[in-house]
Amino acid sequence: MDKKAIFTQVSQIEERLGELHHELRGLKEQLAYLIEENHYLHIENENLRERLEPEEEPSDETASQEKKKPAVGEGYDNLARLYQEGFHVCNTHYGSIRSDGDDCLFCLSFLHQK
Repeated sequence: MDKKAIFTQVSQIEERLGELHHELRGLKEQLAYLIEENHYLHIENENLRERLEPEEEPSDETASQEKKKPAVGEGYDNLARLYQEGFHVCNTHYGSIRSDGDDCLFCLSFLHQK
């Protein structure tokens, strides 16, 4: 083989490698999309199963205990979310930013009240 034929063959292999790399990148993007979609569908499926499961009827003891405990509502969820985002929810420092990794005992005691 002469040098020109070898160079041509190497150039063709390089082009095929580029095409394969481009095709592999596309497949990787499709796979990432499918994995993400699968994750969201899995979460949605779990939520739907929880809604469809029949709720067990509480016994008399548990029913009286539930009447004593206040129901946790949307306000509590909002306060818990604010605390997770790094803000104080206690009456002492409400709304101020917490230091990184610093847990406030007042906030935690407030959030864990039942």
